[in-house]
Amino acid sequence: MSDTLVINEIYKSIQGESSYVGLPCVFVRLTACDLRCAWCDTAYAFHEGSRMSFDEIVNRICALDCRLVEITGGEPLLQPNVLPLMKCLCDLGKQVLIETSGAHDISRIDPRVIRIMDLKCPGSGEVERNRYENVQHLTRRDEVKFVIADRADYDWAKSKILEYKLPSRCTVLFSPVWGKMDPQKLVEWMLSDRLPARFQVQLHKYIWNPTQRGV
Repeated sequence: MSDTLVINEIYKSIQGESSYVGLPCVFVRLTACDLRCAWCDTAYAFHEGSRMSFDEIVNRICALDCRLVEITGGEPLLQPNVLPLMKCLCDLGKQVLIETSGAHDISRIDPRVIRIMDLKCPGSGEVERNRYENVQHLTRRDEVKFVIADRADYDWAKSKILEYKLPSRCTVLFSPVWGKMDPQKLVEWMLSDRLPARFQVQLHKYIWNPTQRGV
């Protein structure tokens, strides 16, 4: 099983978040996560999935005929074989993104991969899991995402932006928790503070039913 991964789903859609929002993208969702964020919307990926070989995974991705590929989860870095998979996809000319919780070491990821890393706010219930050592490995190509549930989350995230000088390292994203944080209010706070961050919503939830899979 050395050349396999447990895969929850592989599908083609549009990118719903990050600086790549709106672009056609193939999503490869890996099974398992060791965090339990209060607002998680992919809990089905904690356990559901089937083991696939590299050849099966790569063939499925290539059949969907899209240059942009996002590796997500769950938490994809829980499966060590995700590292050679991403290298293989880069070698094939794919533009690869990985979305990770920020609780695991990102330094071993192929430098061609664009890392979209969460810093978990207090409202997630997982703020103690943040691996701040990762910040030093971020580059201008990478992105840090804060998912904001309330004013306390916002103020905490703002303090981390300043503490780690994140805008000089990478793109900073602020995303409201779907159904809890009023997007307009978050925008107002960001504008008032002249926050050097990009506001985003989960675009796919506005196009399809928010609980629909495979989109």
